[in-house]
Amino acid sequence: MKKFGLSSITNILILVVIGVFVFRYFYMKPKFVNGEVAPNFVAAIPSDPSWEFDELKGNYILLDFWGSWCGPCLQENPQLVDLYQKYNGKQFKDAEGFEIVSVAIERSEKSWKRAINRYGLEWPYHVLDLATNMKFFDSEIAGKYGVKQLPTKYLINPKGYIIGVNLPKNEVEALLNKSLL
Repeated sequence: MKKFGLSSITNILILVVIGVFVFRYFYMKPKFVNGEVAPNFVAAIPSDPSWEFDELKGNYILLDFWGSWCGPCLQENPQLVDLYQKYNGKQFKDAEGFEIVSVAIERSEKSWKRAINRYGLEWPYHVLDLATNMKFFDSEIAGKYGVKQLPTKYLINPKGYIIGVNLPKNEVEALLNKSLL
């Protein structure tokens, strides 16, 4: 009978750790990639209780999944504000404009509204996507987009196709700058 030595246990542990990281990578990976159509959804925004995401077709859209409780999301807010101020109202060769749609995965409407005001998120498209399980983001819109971690961002072209997933600000700017008039 062969003995299980220390090196065998170490090898098994290494394989388990690698397996966990590989599983986590594929589990956390966004559901959609470049070239896929961004799914439509209907949600309430502050100005319209039955607003439809597809109403923004014809624009470049940065779809931002975030939470008022999410530290990395809050750190990115100044970059989003800067993008909005820089590109909203600009003329593009192939689009009517640029919009940000923020989908907040929250348990509390109060926290969501307070974060919008506190961080100066001035765009009109704010959606509250209530979740009961913040570990698995069981809310409707997050589920439709397969969101497993926050922040998650999709850059969508005027025809409704995803052209970037979780891009840093400078790459979003580079894509938008190519289309400016």
